[in-house]
Amino acid sequence: MKQVVTLLFFVICTVFLASAANNNNINEKSDIIIENNQFKLVVGRNAIAKSLVLKSNNEECLMKGEHIAIFSVTQERPYHNEIKLAHPNKKTTFQADTIYREGDKLIVGFELIPYQAIIQIKETPAYVGFSLYGFITDGIYPDYLKITPPPATEVTILQLPIRDRKNFGEWLNVSWDHKAAVNVLGTDEYAFIDFEKRNGYKILKAGARKDIKFKGTGAALIVSDPDNLLDHIAQVEEDFNLPKGVESRRSDFINASYYWTANVNPNNVDQHIKYAKMGGFRLMNIYYPSFEGGGGYSNIGNYEINKSLYPNGKADLEKMLDKIKAAGIIPGVHFLHSHIGRNSRYVTPIPDYRLNIVRSFNLSENLGMHDTTIFVEQNPEGSTMADRCRVLKVGTELISYENFTTVPPYQFTGCVRGIDNTTVNGLAKGNVIGILDVSEFGATSIYINQQTTLQDEIAEKIANIYDAGFQFFYFDGSEGVNPPFGINVALAQYKVFKRLNPQPLFAEGAAKSHFSWHILSGGNAFDVFRPEVLKKEVRKWPAEEAPRMRQDFTRINFGWLGYFVPDETTIGTQPDMLEYVTSVAAAWDCPISIHSNIAAFEAHPRTLDNMEVMRRWEEVRAKKWLTEEQKKELQNLDQEHHLLINEKGEFELVPYEQITHVAGDSKEVRAFIFKKNSEYYVIYWHATGNRKLKLPVKSSKLTLYRSIGENELITQSPENYSILPVGDMRYIKFNRLNKKDLLDIFAKAEIID
Repeated sequence: MKQVVTLLFFVICTVFLASAANNNNINEKSDIIIENNQFKLVVGRNAIAKSLVLKSNNEECLMKGEHIAIFSVTQERPYHNEIKLAHPNKKTTFQADTIYREGDKLIVGFELIPYQAIIQIKETPAYVGFSLYGFITDGIYPDYLKITPPPATEVTILQLPIRDRKNFGEWLNVSWDHKAAVNVLGTDEYAFIDFEKRNGYKILKAGARKDIKFKGTGAALIVSDPDNLLDHIAQVEEDFNLPKGVESRRSDFINASYYWTANVNPNNVDQHIKYAKMGGFRLMNIYYPSFEGGGGYSNIGNYEINKSLYPNGKADLEKMLDKIKAAGIIPGVHFLHSHIGRNSRYVTPIPDYRLNIVRSFNLSENLGMHDTTIFVEQNPEGSTMADRCRVLKVGTELISYENFTTVPPYQFTGCVRGIDNTTVNGLAKGNVIGILDVSEFGATSIYINQQTTLQDEIAEKIANIYDAGFQFFYFDGSEGVNPPFGINVALAQYKVFKRLNPQPLFAEGAAKSHFSWHILSGGNAFDVFRPEVLKKEVRKWPAEEAPRMRQDFTRINFGWLGYFVPDETTIGTQPDMLEYVTSVAAAWDCPISIHSNIAAFEAHPRTLDNMEVMRRWEEVRAKKWLTEEQKKELQNLDQEHHLLINEKGEFELVPYEQITHVAGDSKEVRAFIFKKNSEYYVIYWHATGNRKLKLPVKSSKLTLYRSIGENELITQSPENYSILPVGDMRYIKFNRLNKKDLLDIFAKAEIID
């Protein structure tokens, strides 16, 4: 009997295991397999991603066990009657719960939502594309429900829980290390690309918004060896006719610094060329007032060449740019592309209807020609109260307000009519008015509504000036768009960029969103910091951003640098300051940029030295002289370095430190100590002029150089003091003196006439 029971148990177990194995085979066969030469993505029939493997090394890229659906739909509220009754009426995201494949299309169902989405996939050797093809909605909603299906505000066309790796580029949306790179990349300007942080992983996601564009919006999934990632992105750019962000990042000029000018014109271009070449600059960035004239932000939008400076208009501009090119310098242009000046014809005498409105109101009473209180139906609670930004667009006029009420009757009070020389009008009750989207930067310009044709119109004007011979571009004021910023920041840039002919060698911008990666190959520049805080601010801002942007396979600009003449308020721009900025920038393969000022160049006693510092580092960049070991050394922000030219006429990188106590803590002389061939050297100069330095040491202990190897005469006084000139940058070699004695000598030094 015992044997029979044992045999029966064995048979049952065998049948059970065979059944389980058979079920497993069925489950495996029912999985959705999406793959290319690089990777294999496995998705269960429940729309949960099971695996994402890089084929070259079998590296698993998913955070398994998180049960995150690969697709989802967001509604502002339920629209199907029974769902509306059964569930709260609020914004809700519904996850995909079923999926099957028909050829190159995935048919996706969602929890509770009665319709299906169709996601088209494109499997290529470099990437797999996902795009929203359409919806299946026939027969879903009753005839009496008069809606245009599908009722949805957003569709997530791809989301994957990707394990954290050493690097994450938040701009490019890529997670990578030496083993693998995973990138969810928009394939058009309308895709909303984002990520969500989780414990040990990030959800990389791509979505389409109904108010922007639904059908056709897409993204690419790239999983590859990190060394090949840019090649695959380049293929996406080629296939989808995107700006060539990879190509521009590989340009010889991507790390070239530029000379920035706001006032170059045919009358002074030779002077600007002289100083640009003195600083070794290969690029010159020209701010639009150089050819449009004065007025600053307030005149943006007219885009007319100033005939007083350029009598023949564009022809004179072309001639000037040709002269810059003939000097071996590439010209670029700097525009505020999304701003409209408050003095421009788009604002006065009648404001354009395509200017952006941040809030709209209906008049609750007629508005007369002289009324200074405006009554509205909606509560103005939360409206802007920033100075000069309190502006209403009311028909043909702009009206400023002093305040508003937040209890009925709602009203804007203390109104001033017809500001900015606009046309006063009266409006009847019920008309729509709105708060104008005035720029927070000085309130002298207004933002464009990116859902109108105004940005395209401005883009045409900009492109017409660009083709005079400019070759790179700065998109200033890029943050000046209406929401959604994740789309509109890049969309405004792209409307300009795609009209530029030829495509810029590279571009920079003041703000970025995901699609901007293809456009802003050079990242951003920083605003000017004063000399007294320059090194500190460099450590705080560009030096912090540069390694993060490296994770996006991108560089930034460590400028803009101002040029300050020493006076009673500032020590002015000094060689060590420029050397610190440009050396740290070079550590991350980044350039700098300097705001030119011919009057300041001519007035500053150390301009030759300042320019020489920049010239040396630009030559280093152009020749790719720095080794990876040297770059690593320069990334130490607490250690300053000097690039000297040694006895052989070759570059030599030496760490140096400032001598903080010179001549009784005088601020006149700046001195730095370094060691070379077992001997101590000091590089020194006068910050504001030319005097003499009296050192308590015999001249036999010193060797003075204008540059290393070029000796200068040292005068010795009867008291065994050495008297040295202190003006332009010089070097002192101290023969067999230790550091302590050297520092003591400088502390006891005297500055004499």
